[in-house]
Amino acid sequence: MESIDWIGSAAACLTTASFVPQAWHTFRSRDVSGISLTMYSLFTLGVALWLVYGILLLAWPIIIANVITTSLALMILMMKLKYR
Repeated sequence: MESIDWIGSAAACLTTASFVPQAWHTFRSRDVSGISLTMYSLFTLGVALWLVYGILLLAWPIIIANVITTSLALMILMMKLKYR
């Protein structure tokens, strides 16, 4: 693995890991009152586009991180729509 791949992998792990506590808290509490629907919609679309970008480049760190983050963001977005 080249050093650029290590950097990408580290960045992917850190950004994805930073998202997990908020997602876990939201799943546990079902409290979505502090979440902006517009912001979360744009965030989810942005992460999904990063996923597409990673797939087009065959960049596995980008793909793996954004599969996880897109999945979590979609679940939170669905909760926001359900529990608003």
